[in-house]
Amino acid sequence: MTASFDTLASLWRIAGLPGDALSFAELTGHDPVFPSTFAIGTAAQSTIAAAALAACELAHARGAPRQRVAVDMTHAAIECTGHFTLDGKEPQTWGPFSGLYRTADGYVRIHANFAHHQDGALRVLGLDPATATRADAERALAGWRAADFEEACAQRGLVVTMLRRFGEWDATPQGRALAAQPLMTFTRIGDAPPLPLAPLAADARPLSGVRVLDLTRILAGPVGGRALAAFGADVMLVNSPHLPNISAIADTSRGKRSAHVDLRSEDGRATLWRLIDEAHVFSQGYRPGGLASLGFGPQAVAARRPGIVQVSLTAYGTQGPWAGRRGFDSLVQTAIGFNAAEGEAEGAGKPRALPMQMLDMATGFLMAFGAAAALWKQQRDGGSWHVEVSLAQTGQWLRGLGRIEDGLRTARPNIAPFLERVPSGFGELEAVRPSAQLARTPAGYERPSVPPGTSEACW
Repeated sequence: MTASFDTLASLWRIAGLPGDALSFAELTGHDPVFPSTFAIGTAAQSTIAAAALAACELAHARGAPRQRVAVDMTHAAIECTGHFTLDGKEPQTWGPFSGLYRTADGYVRIHANFAHHQDGALRVLGLDPATATRADAERALAGWRAADFEEACAQRGLVVTMLRRFGEWDATPQGRALAAQPLMTFTRIGDAPPLPLAPLAADARPLSGVRVLDLTRILAGPVGGRALAAFGADVMLVNSPHLPNISAIADTSRGKRSAHVDLRSEDGRATLWRLIDEAHVFSQGYRPGGLASLGFGPQAVAARRPGIVQVSLTAYGTQGPWAGRRGFDSLVQTAIGFNAAEGEAEGAGKPRALPMQMLDMATGFLMAFGAAAALWKQQRDGGSWHVEVSLAQTGQWLRGLGRIEDGLRTARPNIAPFLERVPSGFGELEAVRPSAQLARTPAGYERPSVPPGTSEACW
């Protein structure tokens, strides 16, 4: 518990929030809670508590009394598994070609959950996507050096990484660049008066009246938007009608509106600008430079809506040769050393992934924390703000929380007591209840999750 509280306090200091608010946090439990040598429970508990407490601190700035925020470590870690079922069935979350492969000199991990990523990787291997099998891919990769395949795929904008140990990652140019970056940054990018936010009554949810545009697609960003919705924000998920989504959207869309906006069209871009005109938070997780190329870079958004808080997610941070590279949790775990470290601790002679997509989950809650903390700064000091996070920076932070001897011997906890079943636009959804327990205004989802395009693109 002391380790978690110290970790929470360090996050609080990064954001520059009032230290006396920390006395309202109640953290219970201790690591290990899942089979891992890393402090999974501490990472889950501290980031979730930070997001909830920052939301409550913003409410306090709007006139509501502070309230106690309690987070149990086991519940927090289970929330970070992202477990859900639809109509009693677990959806398929991994593509048939996704996963770890042996190469001539090591391993690579391929992320092939989207058809264009899968087909691109198969073509690099000289295989026909229409007829290739996983066995074909395994045979082809046996003739590649891991670094060569990683680079060949990166040049084509695909998502593949080679397996590295921590020391090997630290020696790379990107590893050195990452080590010089903080966990997250808060940057004032323009002057503006405080945006109008109505005073809050004691029984109002902490983020009531806060409008959030959620332009994120894969786990971390959607988890951040869902957390803000759980604390009362009006969150609008904005999807492109031509891009695919993963099945977890049924879970991560709880509490949100869900609209389609086609930013390839002039009308779509005009629609997004109208939404920005009334938003308090603009959260995005597209490839680096993707939205900026369409006119929605941080400076342009701040110029149009002075006082807005923007939250940007990348895979590998904003500095170094990999700053523009695409990536997902499983790939970052592989690239920066976690899979090798867990495998070596197990002694089985092969890499082992973390027990959940912890980089995604912790980063998502850091995005919610960053948004609420920056809104607090905006209400106090004005200005437009930009919060930046990355999966790799979160990984570096998780690594810094230390190792747990014999952590892999821990049994997985029973998740059943933490689940709820609710109707959704995807079917009956069973998923994990919010682990942040707010004493006065319970966290929860006022809207059911619905498929993209269900909601109108207007506030």
